[in-house]
Order: sequence, then structure tokens, then C-alpha cells
Amino acid sequence: MGTGSKKLEVWQAGKALAVDIHRITNILRDISLRDQIRRSAVSIPSNIAEGDERDTDRDSVRFFFIAKGSLAELITQLEIATEIGALPATEIAPLTERATALGRQLGALIKSRSAHD
Repeated sequence: MGTGSKKLEVWQAGKALAVDIHRITNILRDISLRDQIRRSAVSIPSNIAEGDERDTDRDSVRFFFIAKGSLAELITQLEIATEIGALPATEIAPLTERATALGRQLGALIKSRSAHD
């Protein structure tokens, strides 16, 4: 059960990534791709927060897995946007690295919360 998602480093990292993704995607002319990237980015800290507030660790972990899925979706969308020339690789590469690190943090959180069941 949660201790307050805003205190979780993984939530803080997810929120910061979502904010930066929102800023960088302002240059995207493909509105549907921009919106999909933003939705997946916002989904990450949102599901971490929702999961942290659940009554059981098992229920929390389910939402953390959803956040991890949204993270994979985001990384894929950033790769596609870069490969089609819609977003500059020099700005996306550091965001992708942060997303990968966030995935490791989420994995550790899932493992930690799963151990309590």
C-alpha cells in the first residue's frame, strides 16, 4: 500500500519525463503521433500514483505493470518519431535513456511490492 506517490523517486522521474516529453513534442506536426506520445508519457506517472494508492500490494503491482507497458509504448513511439524524422535524434536519445532507467526503477518497485504478497 502507498506511502504517498509524490515521495516515490519513480513517480518523480516519471512525471519529469512526461513534462519533458510534452515540451519536446510541441514541434511535432503529426498531431495524432504527438497526442499518442503525450498520452503514453502521462500514463506512466498517473498509473504509478494510482497503483500506490491501492489497498493491496497485489493491486498496486497491477498498475505498476500498466505504467511499465506505457513506458514501452512511449519508447517505441519515440523511436518511430525519430526514424521518420519527426523528432530530432539528439533530443530524443537522452529521453529514451531516462525512460530505460525508469523501466529499471519500475521493475525494482514491482519486485519490492510483489515480495509482500
